[in-house]
Amino acid sequence: MAIMKYAVVVFMTVLVCIHNTVEASFIEEPKVIRVDGKVLCQDCTEGWNEWVHGARPIIGGKVSVTCLDERKRVVYYGSDLTDETGQFELTINKYTIHGKELQAKRCSVRLVSSPDATCNVLTDFAGGRSGVKLQRPSSVYRDLVKYTLGPFYYTTPMCEEPDTHDKSTDDDGKGGNY
Repeated sequence: MAIMKYAVVVFMTVLVCIHNTVEASFIEEPKVIRVDGKVLCQDCTEGWNEWVHGARPIIGGKVSVTCLDERKRVVYYGSDLTDETGQFELTINKYTIHGKELQAKRCSVRLVSSPDATCNVLTDFAGGRSGVKLQRPSSVYRDLVKYTLGPFYYTTPMCEEPDTHDKSTDDDGKGGNY
């Protein structure tokens, strides 16, 4: 009788282990990376409140994502235009056409261009000009990993900081015109 109880316990334990293994094999890794955010125009000629709170959306602004492999070669490039609210949404298949998996941490999102002639100077607020690496997803759900970035900003040409670096001299202090 004790042997029978022991056999039943062992049998049930084996069944639970098999069930957990089969269930774990059906859990899939996310297959899509989605990146979204907003692009705004911030005018430095306005007063403080308008400058901070009065940013308007850039309609038709271009935002790009570039993903590199471990040897720093481009394996994916995509772009999107912002809508009437300044929103963009980039959807990236996590696997390349060659079946290689993209690593989100090797992807960078940045501003490309603004169609607004009065607000087309890239800024680096939130990393828009230099690019933002995808680091922490804002949500993970079934076959989707989502990153929410920004907002990224453009500013007016009047607000552009001039380049004050003297390009007429080289490293040894002599003129570079010879």
